[in-house]
Amino acid sequence: MMKRVRINKGKVGLVFRNGDYKKVLKAGSYWVWFTDKVGICSMSQAFTLSMELNILLQDKELASMLEVVEVLDHEIVLKYENGVFNEVLKPGRHAYWKGFTNYTFKKMDLSKVEITEDIPVNILYKSDIYPQVRIYRVESYEKGLLFVDDKFIKELNQGVYYFWENNTPVLVMKADLRQTQLEISGQELLTKDKAAIRISFFASYKVIDVIKALTENQDYKKQLHVTLQLALREYVGTLTLDEILERKEEVAEFVMSSAREKVVEYGVELSDGGIRDIILPGEVREIMNQVLVAQKRAQANIITRREETASTRSLLNTAKLMEDNTMLFKLKEMEYVEKIADKINTISLSGGGQVVDQLKQIFSTDR
Repeated sequence: MMKRVRINKGKVGLVFRNGDYKKVLKAGSYWVWFTDKVGICSMSQAFTLSMELNILLQDKELASMLEVVEVLDHEIVLKYENGVFNEVLKPGRHAYWKGFTNYTFKKMDLSKVEITEDIPVNILYKSDIYPQVRIYRVESYEKGLLFVDDKFIKELNQGVYYFWENNTPVLVMKADLRQTQLEISGQELLTKDKAAIRISFFASYKVIDVIKALTENQDYKKQLHVTLQLALREYVGTLTLDEILERKEEVAEFVMSSAREKVVEYGVELSDGGIRDIILPGEVREIMNQVLVAQKRAQANIITRREETASTRSLLNTAKLMEDNTMLFKLKEMEYVEKIADKINTISLSGGGQVVDQLKQIFSTDR
């Protein structure tokens, strides 16, 4: 007995008899045996059957209607539908119907390190492909070094770099090229006269050779710190405490000039430096304060004696002038009488006219 089967547009029929594939039916009406089973497939979806694909592809007509994509173990394939990214195909064999949807496939080789395929950056951040990508960013103030399988490859300037995630080790080392300040704080040193002091020293530097700084030195910052520390210790040991306090700028100049040539080997350049603080032990600080107080007292005594001498000399000159000039003596006498009168608020008189005569005699300018 026969039965009629209709295949609509956009659909495909697969005929099976007793579990074996027989043929493919395109859009249209067909008569098939009543015992035949017809599977209807949508051409807008991927071809998915549990049956071995190799057996089905032996039918040349069916094979011509399918686009088969094989993805190896070290590959992924980006699938686009009508020009729009759709999904990532993992290793295996994938089949899609031709003619209904415009499929595009881009194969990516994950065994390589660098992503050389023509692929938009935004696709790399898709959830399906992001786990397969290693991303490194070099900022505008940095420079990077690329190492692949523990071998130096090249320098990296500002930008974002993408590499495939695989078993090959990839490392990007970065150095900050900006001016940076290094501080040696609380360094305990012994002066020439055996005074224990603590000095805080600062230095400004920047990286000028990234390869030297990152590959030829294990830790260029630590080495720079030790070099400045040793130079500071070397020079302070040749000076007494008083010399250090008086010649702080000379100490800084020596440390910078002594370390400037050495730090070139670390790939850095020193630009400026100086002593920030000198901390004295408590006993020395007390002695210094006592010396300072004694000095200030001595200066104050000198100033006081100088003013007393000037005042005495002025009085002597005035006395000589009054001795030679009667009128000047009278004026000076009137000045003193005026000052005395200013101090008197109330005058009480007793004893009659004799007291008044005495007052007249006191305030009188006639002689």
